[in-house]
Amino acid sequence: MSRSLRRGSIAAIAAIAIASLSSCAAGNTPDTLQIKPDNAAATIGTNLRLNNIVVVTGVGTSGDYTGPANVVVNISNTADTAAELQSITVGTSSATFADAAGAPLSSIVVPAGGSVVIGGQGNPSASLAAASVHIGGFAPTTFTFKDGQKVDAQAGVSPDSGENGRGLYKGFGPTPTAVPTKSATPASPAATPSAGATTPGATGTPSAGATTPGAPTTPVAGATPSATAPAAH
Repeated sequence: MSRSLRRGSIAAIAAIAIASLSSCAAGNTPDTLQIKPDNAAATIGTNLRLNNIVVVTGVGTSGDYTGPANVVVNISNTADTAAELQSITVGTSSATFADAAGAPLSSIVVPAGGSVVIGGQGNPSASLAAASVHIGGFAPTTFTFKDGQKVDAQAGVSPDSGENGRGLYKGFGPTPTAVPTKSATPASPAATPSAGATTPGATGTPSAGATTPGAPTTPVAGATPSATAPAAH
C-alpha cells in the first residue's frame, strides 16, 4: 500500500472515532437525557434527612408571586426516638400544619426509624397563607424541631400543574378558594290589603238600615191594617 493511501486510511479511522465519541457525549448530557437537578436537601445531625424540599404555588402562577403555597418535603429519621417538627417558615411566612383529613396540627411527628411525606393527598400538609417567592427560583426555608434542632435550606419554587396538566407537583399546590354562589332574592310577600278594602270573594256586610233581600217586611208597631170601606146603602 502506498504511503498516501495509508495516510488516508488513518485519517478516516480517526474521523470516525471522533464522531463516535462526540455522539456519545451528546447523548449522555443532562439536556439530552432530560435529567433535572435534584431539589434542595438538608441533614440535621446524624439522624434527620430532609429531601426534595419544594414550595408549590397555585396553578398557572409565574414570576414574582405572593399568595397561598404549600411546602413539600420528605423527612426521614434514623434515630431510636421520634422527632417532632414544630415549624416551617418560608421567608417571613410561617406554615400551618394539618393532618391528612385537614384537622389542624400543632406539630408533625416523624417516627423513629421511619419517615413522613409532607404535602400531597393522604399526607399531612404545611400551608402558607401568603408566601412571597419567585416561581422557578429558590426560597429560604427554615425547619425547626422540638429538641431545638434547626436547619436552613433553599427550597425550589414550582407551580402546581393542575389536574389536566403534567408535572412532578400535580395536585401538590394550594386548594383554590371556592367562590360562594350568590343566593336568589326571595320573592316579596303578597301585599296586605289596605284598610276598608273588600277581600275578593268575601260577602259584604249590609249597611245599617238596608233591607235584606228576600226578608219579610215587619209591620210598624201601632199601625192599623188598611180595610176596604163598606159601600153606602
